[in-house]
Amino acid sequence: MAEAEANHLPETLKPFFHRATEAQERLARLEAALASTKTEVPDAELVEKMTQIQSKLDEANETVKQEQHKVKELSIENDKHKYRILHLVRALRAADEKLEKLSK
Repeated sequence: MAEAEANHLPETLKPFFHRATEAQERLARLEAALASTKTEVPDAELVEKMTQIQSKLDEANETVKQEQHKVKELSIENDKHKYRILHLVRALRAADEKLEKLSK
């Protein structure tokens, strides 16, 4: 399912999505390992490690959101430029036609 979601993202966001997915997978493996092991690791240390992993995951998710916002802004800006180019080309063609009519 993650692969299908990644296919719908712009190319600029795919690396961030991939990193976030990997972080989630590592977190799931760590949780499974913690559940299955019976070592004498203090709970405070485990909580600290879990907190660090969660903060890294949150940072990755925030980075993805920021990149998505940048992509949206660039897309809007690109559409504006295309619109301006379209009208400039039309104006240039109209001016060329008028010049042709005057020269005949």
